[in-house]
Amino acid sequence: QVQLVESGGGLVQPGGSLRLSCAASGNIFSVYAMDWYRQAPGKQRELVAGITSGDNTNYADSVKGRFIVSRDNAKNTVYLQMNSLKPEDTATYYCNARLVLIGDQTLYDYWGQGTQVTVSS
Repeated sequence: QVQLVESGGGLVQPGGSLRLSCAASGNIFSVYAMDWYRQAPGKQRELVAGITSGDNTNYADSVKGRFIVSRDNAKNTVYLQMNSLKPEDTATYYCNARLVLIGDQTLYDYWGQGTQVTVSS
């Protein structure tokens, strides 16, 4: 029905950069908001950054000034540019989309499968 496919994770040294992508596909009428979450081992999943269809953004305090979230509405794709990465950014990063399906007025919540980001020297 709907798929969220993430890409761009990997291993990077402290101070380095990575760019994550998440593309939503399927029976989509419109995407209201797309967010990035992360979950480190033994910790709860936390919101990292989010962006609405009107390009309103929000960030966790821990990533402000280092991460930039953006989206391509035509492609139903959200990006997370991560700069000045720190070891504490190591986690599995998940994409979340709140969207409406064709022929349905309900706002649904979908998750991607996650992509691993490891920051280590």
